[in-house]
Amino acid sequence: MNFFAFEKLSKFQRSMDADRHNITLRERIEALPEDSVLFRTDFPEYHSEFVGGTLAELTQEGMLVKLAQGIYAKPRRSRFGLVLPSVDKIAQAIAARDNAEVLPSGMTALNVLGLSTQVPMKYSYLTTGSERIIKLKNQEIRLKRGVPKNFCYETKLIALLVQALKTLKQQNVGEEELQVIRNLISREPDRSALAKDVDMMPVWMKRIVKPML
Repeated sequence: MNFFAFEKLSKFQRSMDADRHNITLRERIEALPEDSVLFRTDFPEYHSEFVGGTLAELTQEGMLVKLAQGIYAKPRRSRFGLVLPSVDKIAQAIAARDNAEVLPSGMTALNVLGLSTQVPMKYSYLTTGSERIIKLKNQEIRLKRGVPKNFCYETKLIALLVQALKTLKQQNVGEEELQVIRNLISREPDRSALAKDVDMMPVWMKRIVKPML
């Protein structure tokens, strides 16, 4: 076989390999459940430019939606149109990718617990990972480095409640807020962990919550 014939065959084989690669990557993404969050870095076995090109194609075809730089979603399809994953699911996916924890804070924590009906445009989270701001289309996720104490609670409820009450302030806790907290406390299944967590709350918060146990 001469050089030119060999080169032609090599190009053909590379082309076939690329096609197989493309089908494999597309198939993997197609197999993902709806409401998934995925990242460009999820596929390290492929060249980054190839991954970027495939994600761009699938976005153009409508299978994916680009949420932010390097972050995509496979939306649910309903009779009302496409439904994107919740901001909390996106934040949790970012944390899982970074091998970190996140915890809603500020108005986000109040909203999650039902202590506020105001839907934030800027979602705030404490994280054990690196600080950053992720700009979505109409919203923003702010990840702020949190001290280890924020993540020491066994129950998610008390970890959230500490952040929510910190934002609400003691003087703004009225009967309506107390009733919401009572309902949340009554639905917590792990009573033993709940009691331990309440004992670790800041003093003024513990005075509010402990009688509800």
